[in-house]
Amino acid sequence: MIELLKDLIKIKSYTKEGANEALLFCAKWLEQKGETVKVHDNDGYLMLTATKGQGDEKLIWNGHVDVVPGHADQFTPMEEQDRLFGRGSADMKAGVAAMMQAFIELEPENLSRQVELHLVTDEEIGGRNTSKWLVSQGYSGDFVICGEPTGLKVGLQSKGILHMDMVFKGKPAHGSRPWEGVNAIEQAMKYHMAMAELPFRKESTEYYDQPSVNLAIINAGKRYNMVPEICEMSYDIRFMPGQDPEEITRQMVDLGETLNIDFDYESSSASTPALTTTEENPYIQSLGQSIRSTTGNDAILFGQHGAADTRYYAAVNGGEGAIEFGPSGGDWHGNAEYVLISSVHEYKDILLNHALS
Repeated sequence: MIELLKDLIKIKSYTKEGANEALLFCAKWLEQKGETVKVHDNDGYLMLTATKGQGDEKLIWNGHVDVVPGHADQFTPMEEQDRLFGRGSADMKAGVAAMMQAFIELEPENLSRQVELHLVTDEEIGGRNTSKWLVSQGYSGDFVICGEPTGLKVGLQSKGILHMDMVFKGKPAHGSRPWEGVNAIEQAMKYHMAMAELPFRKESTEYYDQPSVNLAIINAGKRYNMVPEICEMSYDIRFMPGQDPEEITRQMVDLGETLNIDFDYESSSASTPALTTTEENPYIQSLGQSIRSTTGNDAILFGQHGAADTRYYAAVNGGEGAIEFGPSGGDWHGNAEYVLISSVHEYKDILLNHALS
């Protein structure tokens, strides 16, 4: 399994072509182990599915073989004690290798449910061509594990995404006589400062202290000698499970009206709802038992701030039943990315235990 991981790290899968090469490598490896694999193509993006077991209940193991770009030496895996360094070692070729190894070790006659392996090639750029496409084609299940690096902790929830694009309007004037105009940048600044006091900003949940609000883009002003007429600002808001993006939008619109600021807006949240899996979910309970029996430790549950391909699977189950759970590592997307080799073995054993529970 670790040699498989090393082979995957060597493939420079930060391009579409490289990710497809890695995907085909995985397909060939599984077929050489006697597995039946189906390779899918959507607009040139490859993905594979493979299924074992029987029954109406289905577990899905989802992993992505694409990575972010790295330095040339990061594609030569380096082992140092319990650490394996290399681009994608943690995010998330370790999870992929463990899922592949666990899959070939599953004996169909011992399974009372189906286990379906999904390997995809575009998670790092949004997952819309592969995981989202698979779900649209009916490849969904009762419970989905995306093998992102979580340190063997269970990311059972994640924030949803609301994008808010705003255009603040002022009144142009000569730069030497700013009192004759209305500065759109100053209007936007006034709005941004007041936004910190909106009710949705002060809410919290069991897994989150607050929603995330990032002023991601700002564009305004063209010349020193002009009072800017327009200021464009874009917010990336990650709302918590239980929060309503329409209510957040309403609060933001009402704020502008309260401040008597002239602006237009466009919001979008339909593509990325929050994940709302709870501790009481029976699959979370059984996964916790598998973690305890394998590692001797209780499961640690937490909420992710970002979004992964879990969002596409959860969308068909009302936000439930898709989690991030994977091996331990560090510095993913960084120059010293690594995975703990021991955690890869533990992760594979947990997956097997959970599938057979």
